[in-house]
Amino acid sequence: MINIIITGGAGFIGSYVVRLLVSKQNLEWSELEVGVLDRGTAWLDTGTFASLQQAGQFVEAIEERQGLKVGCIEEIAYEQGFIDAAQLEQIAQPLVKSGYGKYLLKLLDI
Repeated sequence: MINIIITGGAGFIGSYVVRLLVSKQNLEWSELEVGVLDRGTAWLDTGTFASLQQAGQFVEAIEERQGLKVGCIEEIAYEQGFIDAAQLEQIAQPLVKSGYGKYLLKLLDI
């Protein structure tokens, strides 16, 4: 299976790109799996220095205002059951002096 993300896939250019990919890859429409980025999802384009800086400021604002980390793989692994509480604590302990380690421990209510 081929995984491709196309932003604006419902628009004129995006839909053209989707049709082009299907024809070039000799795919059948039934082989495509469409996923919708839900409301509240942010796509951060970081192709330029300016957009990279803007993305960093956006992530910083979200983390400060909501008290949540963006893209915290340990949190995701814990919540999805890939690691247990003991493993999360073991990962967090060496980082306990940093805000990141404290954040991980807070997930365990320690």
